[in-house]
Amino acid sequence: MKLKDFSVFLMCLVGLSALSQNTVSGIVTNSQTQQPVANVEVYDKVSGLLTKTDGSGLYRFQTTKGELRLVFFSYEFEAKEVLLKVTNDKTLNIALQELGGALSEVEITARKTKVFELSRLKDVEGTSIFAGKKTEVVLVEQSMANLASNNARQIYSQVAGLNIYQNDDAGLQLNVGGRGLDPNRTANFNTRQNGYDISADVLGYPESYYTPASEGLSEIQIIRGAASLQYGTQFGGLINFKMKAPNPNKPFELITRNTLGSFGLYTNFTSVSGTKNKWSYYGYFNYKKGDGFRPNSEFESKNAYVHIGYQFNKNTSLNGEVSYLRYLAQQGGGLTDQMFENDPYQSNRERNWFQVDWLLYNLNFDHKFSDNTNFSFNAFGLKASRYALGFRTNRVDQIDPMEERDLIKGEFKNYGFEARILSKYELFDKASTFLVGTKFYQANNGEEQRPGSDGIGPDFEIQSERYPNYSSQSNFDFPNFNTAVFGENIFYATDQFSITPGFRFEYIKTQSEGFYKRINTDAAGNVIFEEIVDDNRDFERSFVLLGLGLSYKPNAAFEAYGNISQNYRSVTYSDININNPTFAINPNITDEKGFTTDIGVRGNFKNMISYDLGVFGLFYNGRIGFVQKVLSDGRIVSERGNVGDAVMFGVESLFDFNLKKILKLNNEFSMNYFINSSFINSEYTNSEQSGVVGNQVEFVPDVNIKTGFKFGYRNLLANIQYTFLSQQFTDATNSQSANISGVIGEIPSYDIMDVSLSYAYKRFKLEMGINNIFNHAYFTRRATGYPGPGIIPSAPRNWYMTLQIKI
Repeated sequence: MKLKDFSVFLMCLVGLSALSQNTVSGIVTNSQTQQPVANVEVYDKVSGLLTKTDGSGLYRFQTTKGELRLVFFSYEFEAKEVLLKVTNDKTLNIALQELGGALSEVEITARKTKVFELSRLKDVEGTSIFAGKKTEVVLVEQSMANLASNNARQIYSQVAGLNIYQNDDAGLQLNVGGRGLDPNRTANFNTRQNGYDISADVLGYPESYYTPASEGLSEIQIIRGAASLQYGTQFGGLINFKMKAPNPNKPFELITRNTLGSFGLYTNFTSVSGTKNKWSYYGYFNYKKGDGFRPNSEFESKNAYVHIGYQFNKNTSLNGEVSYLRYLAQQGGGLTDQMFENDPYQSNRERNWFQVDWLLYNLNFDHKFSDNTNFSFNAFGLKASRYALGFRTNRVDQIDPMEERDLIKGEFKNYGFEARILSKYELFDKASTFLVGTKFYQANNGEEQRPGSDGIGPDFEIQSERYPNYSSQSNFDFPNFNTAVFGENIFYATDQFSITPGFRFEYIKTQSEGFYKRINTDAAGNVIFEEIVDDNRDFERSFVLLGLGLSYKPNAAFEAYGNISQNYRSVTYSDININNPTFAINPNITDEKGFTTDIGVRGNFKNMISYDLGVFGLFYNGRIGFVQKVLSDGRIVSERGNVGDAVMFGVESLFDFNLKKILKLNNEFSMNYFINSSFINSEYTNSEQSGVVGNQVEFVPDVNIKTGFKFGYRNLLANIQYTFLSQQFTDATNSQSANISGVIGEIPSYDIMDVSLSYAYKRFKLEMGINNIFNHAYFTRRATGYPGPGIIPSAPRNWYMTLQIKI
């Protein structure tokens, strides 16, 4: 199709008029003050959420139905229900009555649960399409997790099948995987904040060193592998952190939270928010420090976020955001299996340090051309660095000789934009929704490996002149370029059944420009061979990914869904260029390809049981991983490369029982029980490596269960959660016994229990809890580099207490 033809086709779609649709609009005001009320949620009791009021109290939506039972809901006002007959365009103004007194936490939860449940994304939101996809929404503001330390085990407790590294008692980094994907720095998901990328380099180095403070989040949106068409090609899908929005009904609001905890933990989170005329703002500062639960594990973190918005009119808005994170952490190093057995919390590394400096900026423009057509434009950028310094060796139990340390400095500079247009139209008298978008991304990153100082503290200055014979030296630039065009269309075959095909065209150009040194010395340390090797590479590829989603919704309480989507993972420069003493890189390592599929049912049974039950398959070609190789001289080495083809399939489920409704308790009580389970089978089906075919895939526990019970009486809430993961492997050869580096071997099964309490009184809220209450010694990670190498233990029993004041 020629560009001109495509443009004509697009304009025809945008211009199609939904003749059978009628517009319902109006203003929602406060009945006492007659002032407009923002963020009032407007529901149809059958079909669910329709829209929200804007800053001027205006709501607007279109419908093909002849009769609606509308519910207008806001926390500060009494809900109002209206039966509306729609034969043409309607204007319906609503005045809401203020609540007579302050609600308790339990009453707020009860009101919200009675009217709606926010656990999954709608078919269409903004300029995104989610029909037929497996979506999960973590309601962070309702969570009883330890938000001060970003406790991922608790925050993501109701997301099925996630595998989480738990080695950081401050939540400085998020390490989430699932379905056989390596959790390391969430690199197998496309990670975003308010819809824009936040990782180091989406293609060249997709690791997330920055994670927003959980106390500043409203929700976390997770879309599984079918997100590859709209958001990026990764096998894991999308994780989008949705920040809290400005308070629409106050010019100023302040919330401050102070937390004390085990091992010298102290955190402060202070936020300000408000709306005045057309301007709105939200910002926070988050400070953390602590000693860590092991020796040599102190840390200090400073994180700031600012959002400023301007609403030109009801159809047009402009928002700007800046995020900044800086933290310095001492790294206690990894352990061998024997060291862990002797003392799981020991450390023989006191000179290892890690520093991150992360600056993100974003400008977002949204415009509604009409009630049917929305446009969004996101421009974003990153300027960041990560410095790793320390003594590393493949013998983890070796005593530090107190000589020069290994220093790796990474610099990240990238920018890009994403534009989307979404239009609703009619095709053969049936409603349809069309989305097309484009993304541009340019990265200019660098990685330098040099000798560092022989001191103890965090001195990140290069010492090449002082140590010219240091063996691991390299300097590379990575100018990566990516552009993509994507589209999806929801076709409603009937009012209940939809078909959503989609595509994504990708052009990727990754480059490597630099050199590394080969230096050999004799036993006395004299140089006997030195060579500088130029290593410049250009790798261009373009391809199309296709996908299809299906959804059947006979009513608002039940949905059957399915999808299939192709995926792709570009080989990263960390796979190629960093000299690591614990493993070697196969020089023929290349990109991974494959596809994912989901089939499931989800819904809500009479507001008593919320459920999502499904099966999935993940099919990998050329999966990258580790194998143990025997060299000609008899040495055994770990090698990272394309191990072979693999398949993972399993059953995932979440059942959440509203026991208050089942037991018919009054509104002074709340009571819920949930069970989240994942049962996965995995296998390597083809490999050129010996001893791999038929083995289990790494990072796949056969059984992954999280379950919990939550009870509330008035302003007092209590929660207990249990987590169990079965044994998993870390390499494709399924090694059970570990090597001298501690990098390869099994991760034994483990189970953990956490308890938490909260009590609210007027402007005050007290939260407290104990994590790992039975004090189990366990680990979830064998690190190949920093913060190891080796076994990285998880936290023992620890407590926290948070006081929140809201003004």
